[in-house]
Amino acid sequence: MKQLVILGVLLMSITAVKARDSHPLDVDSLSRTYSSKLVAKGIVVPWSMVQLPNADILVSERSGALRVIRDNQLLPEEVVGLPNIVSQGQGGLLDLALHPKFAENHWLYFTYVTKTDAGMNTALMRAKLDIENMLLIQQEQLYVADVDAGSGRHFGSRIAFDDQGFVYFSIGDRGERDEYPQDITKDAGKIYRLHDDGRIPTDNPFVQQPKAKPAIYSFGHRNPQGMIFDHETKSLWIHEHGPRGGDEVNLIKKGANYGWPVISYGINYSGTRFTDLTHKAGMEQPALYWDPSIAPSAMIKVTSNKYPKLKGKYLLGSLKFGYIVALDVEGNRITKQTQVLKGLGRVRSLMQGQDGNLYMGLDGSGIRKLAHQ
Repeated sequence: MKQLVILGVLLMSITAVKARDSHPLDVDSLSRTYSSKLVAKGIVVPWSMVQLPNADILVSERSGALRVIRDNQLLPEEVVGLPNIVSQGQGGLLDLALHPKFAENHWLYFTYVTKTDAGMNTALMRAKLDIENMLLIQQEQLYVADVDAGSGRHFGSRIAFDDQGFVYFSIGDRGERDEYPQDITKDAGKIYRLHDDGRIPTDNPFVQQPKAKPAIYSFGHRNPQGMIFDHETKSLWIHEHGPRGGDEVNLIKKGANYGWPVISYGINYSGTRFTDLTHKAGMEQPALYWDPSIAPSAMIKVTSNKYPKLKGKYLLGSLKFGYIVALDVEGNRITKQTQVLKGLGRVRSLMQGQDGNLYMGLDGSGIRKLAHQ
């Protein structure tokens, strides 16, 4: 009997995870609305997806391969021309993003892990894609983090473009929370902003500060693995992994400090505390946080008419609990969160396709799309 009680408590925690901010996870209103349908399998960790003008879907395999799905089939050939990529721990080939004018210039942007004399680091590169020959050419490394870290943890990393020609990307704290996130003279634990060709914007918040990394746009982050620029509201949003508890969604402000690890709603994995603070002057509060953690990954805004109940919402995946979360956002506030599907497995990536369908990359299960029941 005792075992049944414990099992019941565990099941309740899985199906009814909520944030301690008065926005509990609604697990009922969309529970029978959607199902999922297999598109293609054969990719172990589909970190990111983008769709090309010819309808091909590019998928980054974290182990270091760039794969192509054509007509719902994973092609055996890989895209060649990638740089040397280190696949270790949480690192490898990470996010993909098409330049807003990709149809004209063919620039593909991606983040990946590289190795320098300082250790393993997150880098941002762009290259021109020759899809007919499955080839990347004219590779340009736009940024590489200068950190002395040998661990395979907390590389980030997501990419987003705004409407003014800037590209944003994230780098995690590399597992060194006490060294990097609060120090703007060092990379890691930051959101960065560049011109699309890698130049540093002259109005970045720290360009005039001696020794500061001029590409930094915001700091005090742990491990951001979701990022979108909302073209309607002109706002940049991220989510990031907390430790044990304290996963966050944040509205990014220029030059702002998001507090990690000085303030947090999480604790050490061992159960001990590393800070007693959840608030501090000069540090931003999250728009939403989860306790227990859901391990969020990927982030998109739904604009498709195929899903009227989801249109306008932000979607993110839960690696830990195997569902998708839909966020209602009004201005700079999150007003509601709703569970979409469950039992999917580790939701690693999300994409809205040209056909209006929503695609999900699942660790170990390939690519699926969201379907109506």
